[in-house]
Amino acid sequence: MLGTSAIRHLPWLTLLVLLVYGGKMKIVEEPNTFGLNSHLLVQGSRLQARVKPSPVSGPPHLSRLAGKCFSYIESMYKYEFCPFHNVTQHEQSFRWNAYSGILGIWQEWEIHNNTFTAMWMREGDTCGSKNRQTKVLFACGNSSKLARVSEPQTCVYSLTFETPLVCHTHSLLVYPVLSEKLQKEWDEIEQARYEELITEQGYNKMLKDLFEEAGFLKKNQQQKWEETPQAPKHQSLEQCTQDYQKQRAEIERLRSLLTQHNISYETETVRPNTPLTARPSALQDQHLRGDRGIIADL
Repeated sequence: MLGTSAIRHLPWLTLLVLLVYGGKMKIVEEPNTFGLNSHLLVQGSRLQARVKPSPVSGPPHLSRLAGKCFSYIESMYKYEFCPFHNVTQHEQSFRWNAYSGILGIWQEWEIHNNTFTAMWMREGDTCGSKNRQTKVLFACGNSSKLARVSEPQTCVYSLTFETPLVCHTHSLLVYPVLSEKLQKEWDEIEQARYEELITEQGYNKMLKDLFEEAGFLKKNQQQKWEETPQAPKHQSLEQCTQDYQKQRAEIERLRSLLTQHNISYETETVRPNTPLTARPSALQDQHLRGDRGIIADL
């Protein structure tokens, strides 16, 4: 056991040891970021995407943006938009565990009134019970750059990308980008709608299928397009027309039976069955497609 004198001098002995070895002590600081560009991380620790990006699609002149990235710094965060690839967020701070994550991966276009209105980046990092996603809006600008970033809803981000590539009036039109085959199908769909052979719901469903075939929309997406499970599906416009004609024939047969047995029934004025080959005038076709510029250019 230590004597009383040794115990009394113990604090001084401890101080002496610290002084002797103090010059050899080294404080190691942790890296201040675990972001995508950190050279201190092995490749397996970097940001990992949940899914692969969709193929490049849409207006051909926008494909030159593929492979490029554009940055925007707001407050403590750096946002990076890589068209047709992904959107990422990196916290600019000295914290050892500063946040870096994926806000969305390129999936599909948003289309309204024959126009590409936005790019959707979905399947980003987990955020509670859902995944982060980003809507990228396009605006005319003197140079290609990210102009604004916001978070209108929790884990749903909105980016505004300015570029001179969309300054022309027709730069984001959908119809001219389609193949000749799909343009013909769209014309037939518009004709069927004009002839009231399909409902508005059927019209939207057929356009959705057409845009999916073109690669503009992600297949099996149920965002804004809803279909009734009980409704019969038609593989083509021709099949839809045939079913319509069969139903008309059945209605006429039932009416004949009622008349034959002197049974009264209420009837509505039925418009003649105009063949699909009949097309509206050029002015009417402009209103159908909502694209007067393309008609004028032809």
